[in-house]
Amino acid sequence: MRGGFVVMATAFGVLVGAAGKAGAAGAADGPEGPAAYRMAPGAIVVQGAENSADRGPELRAGASTYTDGIKPKETKYYTVELDGQSSAYVSAVAVPRPGSAMGLRDGIDVSLQAPDGTQCGTVRHRSFLSAGGAYPVADYAERVVKPGAACAAPGSYRFVVERGDALGGDASAVPIELKYVAEPPQRTESTDTLSAPGAWSSQAPSKPPQGAAEGVTGGTGFNDAAELRPGMWRDELRPGDTRFYRVSVDAGEQLFADAEFGGADGGGPMVIGGVRLGLNNAARGFVMNKTTGYQGKPATVALATPPAAYGGGGGGEAVRGMRFAGWYYLQVSLSPKVRQGSHGGGVPVTLRVDVAGARKADQGTGRPQGNGGGHPGGGGGVGGELVASAGTGPRNERLRTIGYVGIGTGTTLLLGLGVWTFLARRR
Repeated sequence: MRGGFVVMATAFGVLVGAAGKAGAAGAADGPEGPAAYRMAPGAIVVQGAENSADRGPELRAGASTYTDGIKPKETKYYTVELDGQSSAYVSAVAVPRPGSAMGLRDGIDVSLQAPDGTQCGTVRHRSFLSAGGAYPVADYAERVVKPGAACAAPGSYRFVVERGDALGGDASAVPIELKYVAEPPQRTESTDTLSAPGAWSSQAPSKPPQGAAEGVTGGTGFNDAAELRPGMWRDELRPGDTRFYRVSVDAGEQLFADAEFGGADGGGPMVIGGVRLGLNNAARGFVMNKTTGYQGKPATVALATPPAAYGGGGGGEAVRGMRFAGWYYLQVSLSPKVRQGSHGGGVPVTLRVDVAGARKADQGTGRPQGNGGGHPGGGGGVGGELVASAGTGPRNERLRTIGYVGIGTGTTLLLGLGVWTFLARRR
Protein backbone atom coordinates (compact mmCIF):
# COMPACT_ATOMS: atom_id res chain seq x y z
CA MET A 1 0.00 0.00 0.00
CA ARG A 2 1.46 3.35 -0.95
CA GLY A 3 1.68 6.11 1.61
CA GLY A 4 0.25 9.51 1.02
CA PHE A 5 -2.05 12.15 2.36
CA VAL A 6 -5.55 11.36 3.27
CA VAL A 7 -8.29 9.43 1.69
CA MET A 8 -11.93 9.98 1.87
CA ALA A 9 -13.28 9.97 5.27
CA THR A 10 -16.77 10.39 4.36
CA ALA A 11 -18.39 7.08 3.71
CA PHE A 12 -20.72 4.29 2.97
CA GLY A 13 -21.33 1.25 4.88
CA VAL A 14 -22.64 -2.17 4.28
CA LEU A 15 -21.17 -4.97 2.28
CA VAL A 16 -23.72 -5.68 -0.41
CA GLY A 17 -22.41 -8.01 -3.04
CA ALA A 18 -19.77 -10.15 -4.59
CA ALA A 19 -16.28 -8.90 -5.36
CA GLY A 20 -16.23 -6.17 -7.94
CA LYS A 21 -19.86 -4.99 -7.57
CA ALA A 22 -21.86 -3.13 -4.97
CA GLY A 23 -25.48 -2.03 -5.04
CA ALA A 24 -27.50 0.30 -2.89
CA ALA A 25 -27.27 -0.61 0.76
CA GLY A 26 -30.24 -0.96 3.04
CA ALA A 27 -31.04 1.17 6.04
CA ALA A 28 -29.67 -1.14 8.72
CA ASP A 29 -28.29 -4.60 9.39
CA GLY A 30 -31.19 -5.37 11.67
CA PRO A 31 -33.45 -3.88 14.31
CA GLU A 32 -30.56 -3.59 16.79
CA GLY A 33 -27.59 -3.50 14.42
CA PRO A 34 -25.59 -0.45 13.29
CA ALA A 35 -27.03 1.58 10.43
CA ALA A 36 -25.77 0.67 6.96
CA TYR A 37 -24.57 3.21 4.40
CA ARG A 38 -27.11 4.14 1.71
CA MET A 39 -25.63 4.45 -1.74
CA ALA A 40 -26.88 7.27 -3.97
CA PRO A 41 -30.27 6.57 -5.58
CA GLY A 42 -29.74 5.53 -9.18
CA ALA A 43 -26.00 4.93 -8.69
CA ILE A 44 -24.43 3.25 -11.74
CA VAL A 45 -22.76 -0.10 -11.08
CA VAL A 46 -19.36 -0.37 -12.80
CA GLN A 47 -16.43 -2.76 -12.65
CA GLY A 48 -13.02 -1.11 -12.66
CA ALA A 49 -10.23 -2.53 -14.79
CA GLU A 50 -7.75 -4.65 -12.85
CA ASN A 51 -4.88 -4.09 -15.30
CA SER A 52 -3.24 -0.69 -15.76
CA ALA A 53 -3.06 -1.33 -19.51
CA ASP A 54 -6.85 -1.44 -19.75
CA ARG A 55 -8.91 1.72 -20.10
CA GLY A 56 -11.47 0.96 -17.42
CA PRO A 57 -15.03 2.33 -17.25
CA GLU A 58 -15.46 6.07 -17.70
CA LEU A 59 -16.62 8.19 -14.77
CA ARG A 60 -18.42 11.31 -16.01
CA ALA A 61 -18.40 14.65 -14.21
CA GLY A 62 -21.69 15.91 -12.87
CA ALA A 63 -24.58 14.34 -11.04
CA SER A 64 -23.75 10.69 -11.73
CA THR A 65 -22.50 8.50 -8.89
CA TYR A 66 -20.92 5.07 -9.42
CA THR A 67 -20.51 1.97 -7.27
CA ASP A 68 -18.02 -0.88 -7.40
CA GLY A 69 -16.33 -3.24 -4.95
CA ILE A 70 -12.69 -3.91 -4.12
CA LYS A 71 -10.95 -6.91 -2.59
CA PRO A 72 -7.83 -6.90 -0.37
CA LYS A 73 -4.61 -6.04 -2.28
CA GLU A 74 -6.66 -5.24 -5.38
CA THR A 75 -6.19 -2.18 -7.61
CA LYS A 76 -9.01 -0.77 -9.74
CA TYR A 77 -8.62 1.65 -12.69
CA TYR A 78 -11.22 4.08 -14.05
CA THR A 79 -11.11 6.65 -16.87
CA VAL A 80 -11.91 10.36 -16.46
CA GLU A 81 -11.81 12.86 -19.32
CA LEU A 82 -10.15 16.13 -18.29
CA ASP A 83 -10.02 19.35 -20.31
CA GLY A 84 -7.15 21.80 -20.07
CA GLN A 85 -8.99 24.41 -17.98
CA SER A 86 -11.17 22.82 -15.28
CA SER A 87 -9.95 21.56 -11.94
CA ALA A 88 -11.05 17.98 -11.21
CA TYR A 89 -11.83 16.12 -7.97
CA VAL A 90 -12.45 12.37 -8.21
CA SER A 91 -13.52 10.74 -4.97
CA ALA A 92 -13.91 7.26 -3.56
CA VAL A 93 -15.77 6.22 -0.43
CA ALA A 94 -14.98 2.77 0.97
CA VAL A 95 -17.50 1.13 3.27
CA PRO A 96 -16.50 -1.76 5.54
CA ARG A 97 -19.31 -3.94 6.84
CA PRO A 98 -20.70 -2.20 9.96
CA GLY A 99 -19.16 -3.63 13.11
CA SER A 100 -16.51 -5.63 11.25
CA ALA A 101 -12.86 -5.94 12.27
CA MET A 102 -10.37 -4.83 9.62
CA GLY A 103 -6.69 -5.67 9.19
CA LEU A 104 -4.09 -3.34 10.66
CA ARG A 105 -2.77 -2.53 7.17
CA ASP A 106 -6.15 -2.32 5.46
CA GLY A 107 -7.56 0.82 3.91
CA ILE A 108 -7.60 2.54 0.52
CA ASP A 109 -5.32 4.75 -1.58
CA VAL A 110 -6.68 7.06 -4.28
CA SER A 111 -4.66 8.74 -7.00
CA LEU A 112 -4.90 10.32 -10.45
CA GLN A 113 -2.56 9.52 -13.35
CA ALA A 114 -1.96 11.46 -16.58
CA PRO A 115 -2.27 9.69 -19.96
CA ASP A 116 1.50 9.09 -19.97
CA GLY A 117 1.40 7.54 -16.48
CA THR A 118 2.63 10.63 -14.61
CA GLN A 119 1.34 10.83 -11.05
CA CYS A 120 -0.83 13.94 -10.57
CA GLY A 121 -0.11 15.13 -7.05
CA THR A 122 0.07 12.95 -3.95
CA VAL A 123 -1.48 9.54 -3.39
CA ARG A 124 -4.10 9.99 -0.66
CA HIS A 125 -4.27 7.25 1.97
CA ARG A 126 -6.81 6.49 4.66
CA SER A 127 -6.76 3.49 7.01
CA PHE A 128 -9.96 1.75 8.06
CA LEU A 129 -8.60 1.66 11.60
CA SER A 130 -7.46 5.27 11.79
CA ALA A 131 -10.41 6.19 13.99
CA GLY A 132 -10.37 3.13 16.27
CA GLY A 133 -12.97 1.16 14.35
CA ALA A 134 -14.08 -0.01 10.94
CA TYR A 135 -15.71 3.21 9.74
CA PRO A 136 -16.36 4.42 6.18
CA VAL A 137 -13.42 6.37 4.74
CA ALA A 138 -13.35 8.87 1.89
CA ASP A 139 -11.12 11.31 0.01
CA TYR A 140 -10.42 12.54 -3.50
CA ALA A 141 -7.50 12.75 -5.92
CA GLU A 142 -7.35 16.16 -7.57
CA ARG A 143 -5.99 17.98 -10.61
CA VAL A 144 -6.00 21.70 -9.80
CA VAL A 145 -5.30 23.91 -12.79
CA LYS A 146 -2.90 26.72 -11.97
CA PRO A 147 0.26 28.17 -13.53
CA GLY A 148 3.09 25.63 -13.63
CA ALA A 149 0.97 22.77 -12.30
CA ALA A 150 1.55 19.20 -13.49
CA CYS A 151 -1.08 17.26 -15.44
CA ALA A 152 -2.52 20.43 -17.02
CA ALA A 153 -3.00 18.98 -20.51
CA PRO A 154 -6.39 17.68 -21.63
CA GLY A 155 -6.82 13.95 -22.16
CA SER A 156 -7.96 10.60 -20.76
CA TYR A 157 -6.69 10.34 -17.17
CA ARG A 158 -6.88 7.31 -14.87
CA PHE A 159 -8.39 7.35 -11.42
CA VAL A 160 -6.82 4.60 -9.32
CA VAL A 161 -8.21 2.98 -6.16
CA GLU A 162 -6.00 0.51 -4.29
CA ARG A 163 -6.93 -1.51 -1.22
CA GLY A 164 -4.50 -2.65 1.48
CA ASP A 165 -3.75 -5.97 3.15
CA ALA A 166 -6.67 -7.49 5.10
CA LEU A 167 -4.41 -9.79 7.15
CA GLY A 168 -5.99 -10.25 10.56
CA GLY A 169 -9.31 -8.72 9.50
CA ASP A 170 -12.32 -9.01 7.21
CA ALA A 171 -11.15 -10.21 3.78
CA SER A 172 -14.50 -9.63 2.06
CA ALA A 173 -14.84 -7.23 -0.84
CA VAL A 174 -15.65 -3.71 0.33
CA PRO A 175 -18.22 -1.55 -1.54
CA ILE A 176 -16.93 1.76 -2.88
CA GLU A 177 -18.81 4.81 -4.16
CA LEU A 178 -17.17 6.96 -6.85
CA LYS A 179 -17.87 10.53 -7.94
CA TYR A 180 -16.21 13.03 -10.31
CA VAL A 181 -16.69 16.76 -9.72
CA ALA A 182 -15.29 19.35 -12.16
CA GLU A 183 -14.66 22.97 -11.17
CA PRO A 184 -14.93 25.34 -14.17
CA PRO A 185 -12.09 27.74 -14.98
CA GLN A 186 -11.52 30.87 -12.93
CA ARG A 187 -13.60 33.90 -13.72
CA THR A 188 -13.10 37.46 -12.56
CA GLU A 189 -15.73 38.83 -10.22
CA SER A 190 -16.17 42.17 -8.50
CA THR A 191 -16.86 41.31 -4.86
CA ASP A 192 -16.19 42.50 -1.37
CA THR A 193 -12.84 41.37 -0.03
CA LEU A 194 -11.38 40.38 3.29
CA SER A 195 -8.09 41.93 4.29
CA ALA A 196 -5.09 39.64 4.17
CA PRO A 197 -5.13 37.63 7.41
CA GLY A 198 -2.51 36.72 9.93
CA ALA A 199 -2.97 33.58 12.04
CA TRP A 200 -6.58 32.41 12.32
CA SER A 201 -8.08 31.62 15.71
CA SER A 202 -9.02 28.03 16.49
CA GLN A 203 -11.06 29.12 19.52
CA ALA A 204 -14.83 28.82 19.26
CA PRO A 205 -16.92 32.03 19.40
CA SER A 206 -17.55 33.42 22.88
CA LYS A 207 -21.23 32.47 22.84
CA PRO A 208 -21.61 28.73 22.20
CA PRO A 209 -25.04 27.44 21.17
CA GLN A 210 -27.47 27.61 24.08
CA GLY A 211 -30.87 26.23 24.96
CA ALA A 212 -32.50 22.84 24.62
CA ALA A 213 -31.07 20.45 22.05
CA GLU A 214 -33.31 19.65 19.08
CA GLY A 215 -33.75 16.00 18.14
CA VAL A 216 -32.23 14.76 14.87
CA THR A 217 -31.43 11.42 13.27
CA GLY A 218 -28.17 11.51 11.32
CA GLY A 219 -27.96 9.96 7.87
CA THR A 220 -26.03 6.84 6.91
CA GLY A 221 -23.68 8.64 4.51
CA PHE A 222 -23.21 11.59 2.17
CA ASN A 223 -26.39 10.89 0.25
CA ASP A 224 -28.85 11.17 3.14
CA ALA A 225 -26.92 13.34 5.61
CA ALA A 226 -29.19 15.31 7.96
CA GLU A 227 -28.94 19.10 7.65
CA LEU A 228 -27.83 20.97 10.77
CA ARG A 229 -28.11 24.69 11.41
CA PRO A 230 -25.97 26.35 14.08
CA GLY A 231 -27.33 25.28 17.44
CA MET A 232 -27.63 22.22 19.69
CA TRP A 233 -28.80 18.83 18.46
CA ARG A 234 -29.28 15.40 20.03
CA ASP A 235 -29.05 11.95 18.50
CA GLU A 236 -28.37 8.40 19.68
CA LEU A 237 -25.79 5.94 18.34
CA ARG A 238 -25.36 2.22 18.74
CA PRO A 239 -21.94 0.51 18.74
CA GLY A 240 -20.62 0.46 15.17
CA ASP A 241 -22.80 3.39 14.04
CA THR A 242 -21.53 6.29 11.95
CA ARG A 243 -24.03 9.13 11.47
CA PHE A 244 -23.66 11.88 8.82
CA TYR A 245 -24.76 15.52 9.08
CA ARG A 246 -24.25 18.41 6.67
CA VAL A 247 -23.54 22.04 7.60
CA SER A 248 -23.46 25.01 5.21
CA VAL A 249 -20.18 26.97 5.40
CA ASP A 250 -19.68 30.14 3.35
CA ALA A 251 -16.40 31.57 2.06
CA GLY A 252 -14.40 33.12 4.90
CA GLU A 253 -16.30 31.24 7.62
CA GLN A 254 -15.01 28.73 10.16
CA LEU A 255 -16.91 25.69 11.40
CA PHE A 256 -16.84 24.80 15.11
CA ALA A 257 -18.42 21.56 16.28
CA ASP A 258 -18.28 19.24 19.23
CA ALA A 259 -19.94 15.92 19.97
CA GLU A 260 -20.62 15.10 23.61
CA PHE A 261 -21.22 11.38 24.14
CA GLY A 262 -23.25 10.51 27.21
CA GLY A 263 -22.75 7.55 29.50
CA ALA A 264 -23.45 4.05 28.21
CA ASP A 265 -25.87 1.79 30.02
CA GLY A 266 -23.72 -0.56 32.11
CA GLY A 267 -20.39 1.20 31.42
CA GLY A 268 -17.64 -0.94 29.96
CA PRO A 269 -13.89 -1.20 29.36
CA MET A 270 -11.83 1.67 27.93
CA VAL A 271 -11.93 1.69 24.12
CA ILE A 272 -9.06 3.67 22.59
CA GLY A 273 -10.47 5.84 19.82
CA GLY A 274 -13.92 4.75 20.92
CA VAL A 275 -15.69 7.94 19.79
CA ARG A 276 -15.00 10.02 16.70
CA LEU A 277 -15.88 13.30 15.00
CA GLY A 278 -14.81 13.56 11.35
CA LEU A 279 -15.27 16.14 8.59
CA ASN A 280 -15.31 16.06 4.77
CA ASN A 281 -15.93 18.82 2.24
CA ALA A 282 -18.46 19.34 -0.55
CA ALA A 283 -16.45 17.18 -2.97
CA ARG A 284 -16.03 14.44 -0.32
CA GLY A 285 -12.42 15.36 0.38
CA PHE A 286 -10.95 14.69 3.83
CA VAL A 287 -10.65 17.68 6.18
CA MET A 288 -9.94 16.29 9.65
CA ASN A 289 -10.63 13.42 12.02
CA LYS A 290 -10.78 13.67 15.84
CA THR A 291 -11.06 10.76 18.27
CA THR A 292 -10.84 10.10 21.99
CA GLY A 293 -11.16 7.14 24.32
CA TYR A 294 -14.50 6.00 25.70
CA GLN A 295 -15.28 3.97 28.82
CA GLY A 296 -19.01 4.30 29.11
CA LYS A 297 -18.66 7.73 30.75
CA PRO A 298 -19.34 11.15 29.17
CA ALA A 299 -16.68 12.12 26.62
CA THR A 300 -16.41 15.04 24.18
CA VAL A 301 -14.69 15.35 20.79
CA ALA A 302 -14.33 18.82 19.21
CA LEU A 303 -13.03 20.32 15.99
CA ALA A 304 -12.38 23.81 14.60
CA THR A 305 -11.54 24.49 10.96
CA PRO A 306 -9.55 27.12 9.09
CA PRO A 307 -11.75 29.55 7.12
CA ALA A 308 -13.39 28.03 4.06
CA ALA A 309 -12.21 28.83 0.54
CA TYR A 310 -8.78 30.24 1.41
CA GLY A 311 -5.39 28.77 0.56
CA GLY A 312 -6.34 26.52 -2.36
CA GLY A 313 -4.57 23.19 -2.11
CA GLY A 314 -1.68 24.31 0.11
CA GLY A 315 -1.12 24.80 3.84
CA GLY A 316 -1.72 21.28 5.14
CA GLU A 317 -4.59 18.82 5.21
CA ALA A 318 -7.16 21.00 6.95
CA VAL A 319 -6.52 24.01 4.68
CA ARG A 320 -6.60 21.78 1.60
CA GLY A 321 -9.86 20.25 2.78
CA MET A 322 -11.50 23.63 3.41
CA ARG A 323 -10.98 24.64 -0.22
CA PHE A 324 -14.67 25.12 -0.98
CA ALA A 325 -17.71 27.00 0.20
CA GLY A 326 -20.72 24.70 0.41
CA TRP A 327 -21.89 21.72 2.43
CA TYR A 328 -19.45 20.22 4.91
CA TYR A 329 -20.17 16.71 6.19
CA LEU A 330 -19.75 15.90 9.87
CA GLN A 331 -19.47 12.23 10.82
CA VAL A 332 -20.06 11.01 14.36
CA SER A 333 -18.97 7.45 15.13
CA LEU A 334 -19.20 5.04 18.05
CA SER A 335 -16.72 2.17 17.94
CA PRO A 336 -18.12 -1.34 17.50
CA LYS A 337 -15.89 -2.27 20.46
CA VAL A 338 -18.03 -0.23 22.83
CA ARG A 339 -20.14 -2.53 24.98
CA GLN A 340 -23.84 -2.61 24.12
CA GLY A 341 -26.06 -1.59 27.04
CA SER A 342 -27.75 -4.30 29.05
CA HIS A 343 -31.11 -3.18 27.65
CA GLY A 344 -29.86 -2.77 24.08
CA GLY A 345 -29.99 1.00 24.28
CA GLY A 346 -27.72 3.37 22.40
CA VAL A 347 -25.39 6.13 23.58
CA PRO A 348 -26.88 9.65 23.60
CA VAL A 349 -24.92 12.31 21.69
CA THR A 350 -25.29 16.09 21.92
CA LEU A 351 -23.94 18.06 18.96
CA ARG A 352 -23.05 21.74 19.26
CA VAL A 353 -22.52 23.44 15.90
CA ASP A 354 -21.53 27.01 15.11
CA VAL A 355 -20.40 28.78 11.95
CA ALA A 356 -18.63 32.13 12.32
CA GLY A 357 -16.71 34.57 10.19
CA ALA A 358 -12.98 33.92 10.47
CA ARG A 359 -11.18 35.56 13.40
CA LYS A 360 -7.50 36.32 13.78
CA ALA A 361 -5.64 34.55 16.56
CA ASP A 362 -5.10 37.80 18.47
CA GLN A 363 -8.77 38.78 18.42
CA GLY A 364 -9.68 36.52 21.32
CA THR A 365 -13.30 35.46 21.44
CA GLY A 366 -16.36 37.02 19.91
CA ARG A 367 -17.57 37.15 16.34
CA PRO A 368 -15.10 38.70 13.89
CA GLN A 369 -14.93 41.30 11.24
CA GLY A 370 -15.40 40.00 7.72
CA ASN A 371 -18.42 39.50 5.54
CA GLY A 372 -18.34 35.73 5.22
CA GLY A 373 -18.98 35.97 1.50
CA GLY A 374 -16.09 37.74 -0.19
CA HIS A 375 -12.64 36.62 -1.21
CA PRO A 376 -9.24 38.12 -1.83
CA GLY A 377 -7.99 39.29 -5.20
CA GLY A 378 -8.33 36.90 -8.09
CA GLY A 379 -11.63 35.41 -9.14
CA GLY A 380 -12.76 31.98 -8.06
CA GLY A 381 -14.27 29.46 -10.43
CA VAL A 382 -17.61 28.23 -9.13
CA GLY A 383 -18.01 24.51 -9.75
CA GLY A 384 -21.55 23.72 -10.84
CA GLU A 385 -21.63 20.50 -8.84
CA LEU A 386 -20.32 22.23 -5.74
CA VAL A 387 -22.83 25.04 -6.01
CA ALA A 388 -25.62 22.53 -6.47
CA SER A 389 -24.48 20.71 -3.35
CA ALA A 390 -24.56 23.94 -1.37
CA GLY A 391 -28.33 24.12 -1.34
CA THR A 392 -30.64 27.03 -2.08
CA GLY A 393 -31.35 28.61 1.32
CA PRO A 394 -30.74 32.31 2.04
CA ARG A 395 -27.33 31.60 3.61
CA ASN A 396 -26.18 29.84 0.47
CA GLU A 397 -27.03 32.40 -2.18
CA ARG A 398 -23.50 33.79 -2.07
CA LEU A 399 -21.60 30.52 -1.68
CA ARG A 400 -18.66 30.42 -4.00
CA THR A 401 -15.40 28.59 -4.31
CA ILE A 402 -12.12 30.45 -4.33
CA GLY A 403 -9.63 29.92 -7.11
CA TYR A 404 -5.90 30.14 -6.84
CA VAL A 405 -4.40 33.32 -5.47
CA GLY A 406 -1.48 35.31 -6.78
CA ILE A 407 2.06 35.46 -5.46
CA GLY A 408 1.53 38.49 -3.18
CA THR A 409 -1.78 38.18 -1.34
CA GLY A 410 -1.89 34.42 -1.83
CA THR A 411 1.45 33.87 -0.14
CA THR A 412 0.35 35.97 2.83
CA LEU A 413 -2.84 33.92 3.14
CA LEU A 414 -1.00 30.62 3.07
CA LEU A 415 1.60 31.77 5.59
CA GLY A 416 -1.16 32.92 7.92
CA LEU A 417 -2.96 29.61 7.61
CA GLY A 418 0.27 27.76 8.29
CA VAL A 419 0.53 29.63 11.59
CA TRP A 420 -3.14 28.76 12.29
CA THR A 421 -2.33 25.08 11.84
CA PHE A 422 0.63 25.35 14.22
CA LEU A 423 -1.42 27.12 16.90
CA ALA A 424 -4.31 24.68 16.55
CA ARG A 425 -1.98 21.71 17.01
CA ARG A 426 -0.40 23.30 20.11
CA ARG A 427 -3.89 23.77 21.51
